[in-house]
Amino acid sequence: MDGSDCKCLELKDIRAAIKEEDVCEIFCSDQAKVERIRKLIHATEGLASMFKSLADDTRIKIVYALSLDELCVCDVANITGSSVATASHHLRLLRNSGLAKYRKEGKLVYYSLQDNCIREIINAAIRHSGGSHGKTDCRE
Repeated sequence: MDGSDCKCLELKDIRAAIKEEDVCEIFCSDQAKVERIRKLIHATEGLASMFKSLADDTRIKIVYALSLDELCVCDVANITGSSVATASHHLRLLRNSGLAKYRKEGKLVYYSLQDNCIREIINAAIRHSGGSHGKTDCRE
C-alpha cells in the first residue's frame, strides 16, 4: 500500500504507552478496503451462537463422533463417558442450535449432523489444530 488510498494519523504517544510490537505505529486506514469489507461483514451475523454451542469439550467430541456416523443417544453417552441424561442434554442443545438433527426408530433416538457444512467445520478445526491422524495441518 503506497499511502495514496490511506487515511493516516500519527499516534506518537500510543506506541510509547502501549510498548507493544504488534501495534501499528501510525493509524493508516485503507478506506476502499474498509468499505468493501464492511459491506460483506454482515455474513458473520449469527455465527457466534453456533460457535458458542461448539465451545464445550463434550459437545465438540459429540459433533466429531456424529461427523463419523449416525449415533443413538446411548452410543453418544458411551463414547463420551457420560450419562444418558448428560448426552441427551448436549444433543438437545446441538439440535436446538441447528447443528444436529434426530430421528426416532422404535424406542431409540438417532442423531446425525444437520448437514455436511458442520462436518467440514469440525474437520477443518481438527486439521488446523494438527490433530488429523498424521495428516498435515492447514497452517502455512
